[in-house]
Parts: sequence; structure tokens; C-alpha cells
Amino acid sequence: MACINVSEVKVLNNEGATFFTPLAFDIQYECLTELEADLEWKMIYVGSAESEEYDQVLDSILVGPVYAGNYRFVFEANPPDPARLQPDDIVGVTVILLTCSYK
Repeated sequence: MACINVSEVKVLNNEGATFFTPLAFDIQYECLTELEADLEWKMIYVGSAESEEYDQVLDSILVGPVYAGNYRFVFEANPPDPARLQPDDIVGVTVILLTCSYK
């Protein structure tokens, strides 16, 4: 059973955004029980479908202490570095992966 339920993620700064616009997400979650350690949230840009070599961790934060209840925060990061991407992957479909880890 999960102790954390992500209830909503809103993309901010999306209107008129370019590749170079900083990324921002409004994240809401609930914690069902008090946690002994912090939560680690990561924002990862998946740079290629063929290899993790081109993935970029845009930011990583620790959130805590976390008690039972509802929480909300804005997770912001600079955009990915296009110099670390293959030229064929700069334009096309990609994904921003938001992860939440405990211990």
C-alpha cells in the first residue's frame, strides 16, 4: 500500500513557452501516515527513447518532515541543456518524468 498519493500535477509557464523556458509544476499530494525520512522528488528530462545516456536530471529536492495530511508545492527547474542531446532528438516527442522516492 502506498503512503503517498499524488492527487494533482499542473504544468505552469506553459502558455508561450519555448524549449528554453524554465519548467514549473504545481504538485499536490497526500501522505497517509507520518514518514520517518524525507521524500526525494526528481524532475528528469528523457532525452532519447533509445538510451538513458541522454537523460538529464533537471533538479532534485528533499521534502520533509512529512506528516499525515495534504501538501502542495511548486517544483521549478531550468530547461534541459540541448548540447547534451543528439541532434535528431532535439525536436520531437519527449517526456518530463517526475518521481517521488522514499528511503
